[in-house]
Amino acid sequence: MILKGRRSEQALLQELLDGARAGMSGALVLRGDAGLGKTALLDHAVASATGMRVSQVAGIEAEQELGFAAVHRVLRPLLGRRADLPEPQRAALETALGMVGGPPPDRFLVGLAVLTLLAQSAREQPLLLVCDDAQWVDRESLDVLAFVARRLHADGIVALFAVRDEAGTLPALAGLPGLRLGRLPQTDALALLMDHIGGTPVDQVVIDRIMAAAAGNPLALRELSRGPAPVGPDFGEPPATGPRLEARFLLRVGDLPASSRTALLALAADATGDRHLVGRAVRHLLGSDGEATTEAFEQLEREELLTRRPVPGTSPFRHPLIRSAVYGGASRADRRAVHAALAAVTDARTDPDRHAWHTAAATDGPDEAVATALHHGAERARNTGGYLAQASFLHRAAELTEDPARRAARLLEACAAALTAGAPHRTEELLRLLPASDREAPLLGAHADRLRGLARLMLGRDGAVRILLDAALTLARHEPEAGRDVFLEAVDAAMVVPRTADATALEVATAALATRARHAEATDVDATVPDLLLTGHARLVAASHPQAAPSLRAALSAMRRPGAEESGAARWTLLGMIAAVEMWDIDTLGECGRRYADAARRHGALRMLQISAHANATSEVFRGNLDTAASHFAEFKDIADATGADPRHSHPTDAMLHAWRGDEAATLSAVQAQRELYPELPGGIQVQLSRAALVVLELGHRRYPQAQAAAQEVLDDPPPHCGGLSLPGLVEAAVRNDDPAVARRALRTLAERATASGTPWALGLLARSRALLAHDSQAEDHFQEAIALLAPTPLRTERAHADLLYGEWLRRQRRKRDARTRLRLAHEQFTSMGASAFAERARLELLATGAHARARGAGTDHQLTPQESRIARMAAHGATNQEIATNVFISASTVEYHLAKAFRKLGVTSRRQLPAALQQPPLRPRSTGIRPRQQP
Repeated sequence: MILKGRRSEQALLQELLDGARAGMSGALVLRGDAGLGKTALLDHAVASATGMRVSQVAGIEAEQELGFAAVHRVLRPLLGRRADLPEPQRAALETALGMVGGPPPDRFLVGLAVLTLLAQSAREQPLLLVCDDAQWVDRESLDVLAFVARRLHADGIVALFAVRDEAGTLPALAGLPGLRLGRLPQTDALALLMDHIGGTPVDQVVIDRIMAAAAGNPLALRELSRGPAPVGPDFGEPPATGPRLEARFLLRVGDLPASSRTALLALAADATGDRHLVGRAVRHLLGSDGEATTEAFEQLEREELLTRRPVPGTSPFRHPLIRSAVYGGASRADRRAVHAALAAVTDARTDPDRHAWHTAAATDGPDEAVATALHHGAERARNTGGYLAQASFLHRAAELTEDPARRAARLLEACAAALTAGAPHRTEELLRLLPASDREAPLLGAHADRLRGLARLMLGRDGAVRILLDAALTLARHEPEAGRDVFLEAVDAAMVVPRTADATALEVATAALATRARHAEATDVDATVPDLLLTGHARLVAASHPQAAPSLRAALSAMRRPGAEESGAARWTLLGMIAAVEMWDIDTLGECGRRYADAARRHGALRMLQISAHANATSEVFRGNLDTAASHFAEFKDIADATGADPRHSHPTDAMLHAWRGDEAATLSAVQAQRELYPELPGGIQVQLSRAALVVLELGHRRYPQAQAAAQEVLDDPPPHCGGLSLPGLVEAAVRNDDPAVARRALRTLAERATASGTPWALGLLARSRALLAHDSQAEDHFQEAIALLAPTPLRTERAHADLLYGEWLRRQRRKRDARTRLRLAHEQFTSMGASAFAERARLELLATGAHARARGAGTDHQLTPQESRIARMAAHGATNQEIATNVFISASTVEYHLAKAFRKLGVTSRRQLPAALQQPPLRPRSTGIRPRQQP
């Protein structure tokens, strides 16, 4: 196609290609109406990719239901190299492509395998990956290709996507760099039209009419230049694009001989692009010979409806609108006939899914044999991780099923598959197909409500918790284990979402406890991690911390058992991590965070890895390892971005880190982002974490009224979870504000929870808070008790905070020498961990004693980015580039790139030098000489 205009677009594509030749990578999504030149720009990029390997794939409407079909086409030339992949990646890829059997692979582990193969190829020759009509690519493949595009950095790969505007927003491509094509300027449009007209004399009136009708759309200019000119009632209407261009194509097709029309329709119904197979189908349908079929294809090429010598894996049609016009414009009878012919020439043994799909498309009315074949295809799709394909097969199977009960079961299974695929809108569409009589059947209706509630939760709509609660109550009477799981989902939902007109966490917890009590008469309900977590979290909300503590402690103990991260307990990782925070159990939080993250990396389970990364970050914040925490938070956000999650939800989650660093702007920005997302009170756990962060920030900056105001809501409107983090700060702020009534209320609540927990962390905070309210004759004993309890723990933030408060109290007691010892220790600890606001608070207190803080050592802050720090530390521990790449979900080439930058910043030349370069200055050994008092 002749390109006129689009100079800035061509320059951008050339910049990306040049970057790939220099070893860097880039991605771009071209968007625009049909016919604006997206395909032409992709073709231009392909033609400009000299010295590069090119891999092209185009979305095909008929292939949307076949999971990983587009990935298979992209990788076909590279599959011979799959033996070089790390074992988990190879197994996931082979399972996804149906080469071997096995459990359904994680889609993003398949994505990492694809990235590894493409990056290995690009090391030999830069690579251009082109995906046209991405809106028609099967969902599994598009997720994988988008994942690859997000992980590109220093690989020598360019990924280009083209999407029609009318397709709407594709979640898989959200966040990737985009470029929206506009209509051609008048000068360029006229030049393009004259190129298409050539030397044929055309009246100026006709040219003006074509220009007006096309309105700068290149495809419209091309088609209208073929004549006749637009006249009559169409003149002056909206641009001749989309449906009007399809209608024009259909007029051209209508003038073709029957054999050519049949060949064109067969190509439109086929997804393989195999003209030999389509030719056999045409001969089967028309009874013609091979010569006649060849002539039909040649005529279609002469008419410029098909491309000459199409690239394997791309559409044979000159423009996608031709395919959609031909297929959409054919009668149902003609489409069924063509699909029947394609089914007849497709080998049911080697390609059973396409055979079943064509057979179903050729079937008019219920047919259990065809429906059963589709059900088998759905099972194969599920086993390869193609859950949307599974949903589509089951949906079509249900349409061909006459028995009402079996039809409803297949539809419900299709809904579950769509939800597993992360397609809540599709789930709701399928749920609406369930007849009302089926939905009213108790068990079927409860399972349907569960899926409806989870879909609403994914879409951020009200009512999700209520629907889940009702489903759990029904299922618990018939299927206790399923009911328990739905109760857990309802608890999870009530914990995460803010308060709405929906069911409250208290309603969910009360109903769960009542149901568990009835079930306890027949069985031991606290035998498993899910049982323990449900009982513990429900008692936490509906009863008290003392009543919840035994179940939560038992659940956390079970989660730490060897192999627990490989069991069904891993499904409830988030509830377990929150339980650890509620119980002030830093050891379980840290150990489970590490172990569950390692298991998630082995299996490519990014959802579990994301939860574990946040748990690890939170653990490291309390341990005072703020740089390490930043690395874990970066991983959390990185995974969220890689999976296409909404950054508004994932990016403000590091407020606590910013607060301990004393970074006011970053903390307030994160807190404000949470408030805008969740304006309701008391809000979900993220709101509580951001509130606790605000309390830390204000205490560090000695703004005690603001700290009390931020924490006050924990007393006035107690949240179901995570409110305990703000209680010690509320005691401190209220004491400094001379508000003993609030301080005592907060202390009573803290005492109840901390005593129930019984961990050194909890008891240390309690003793520290009691010291603030105690008479001077008793305060010192409480401070020393707090320090003795916290000293053996890894909680550097809490230890330093206790030293600071003790030192401030000693100064007010005019014991300057003792105060200096504690304040200097607090200052050194806060300074070493990078807690600048608290370090400054300690420094000012030291000045008030007449002493000065020691200058901070040079340290080892070389301004490594979180990604560089993670990679450098793994390399320092002996990990290879490929091992690092697998753990960080990038390519080995990108690992090399980041390591090279880290080497320059650290001033080292080999991996052997990394441990010393990364080592933090050791802290002075801590010996308090204080023993904790015995608890009554």
